[in-house]
Amino acid sequence: QLQLVESGGGLVQPGGSLRLSCAASRFTLDYHTIGWFRQAPGKEREGVSCISRSGGSTNYADSVKGRFTISRDNTKNTVYLQMSSLKPEATAVYYCAAGILMTSCLEPRYFASWGQGTQVTVSS
Repeated sequence: QLQLVESGGGLVQPGGSLRLSCAASRFTLDYHTIGWFRQAPGKEREGVSCISRSGGSTNYADSVKGRFTISRDNTKNTVYLQMSSLKPEATAVYYCAAGILMTSCLEPRYFASWGQGTQVTVSS
């Protein structure tokens, strides 16, 4: 089983920023497409962003375009999600996941390995 660990969540005021990290153990991330997803209470898990194995291709949900940036450092075996201009509706548990394809990479069903999640709360 691939193991992913998210970190960097916390409480932030509206308009603030956070950077989430997704680190891998027991495997190298650069063989995988990596996606970030979030799930708010009572809602389905939704795709936020994803990045190809090389980092040359990225995709974002419309709701976060222009405010979130996904990146990866394969030398550190880590993928990042920089979140800026955060809104209260971004409050959720954020998960990273490893997959194979870049096609439909915002769809959770295409990802087999998941981290445990990190809580992001945007509130004043």
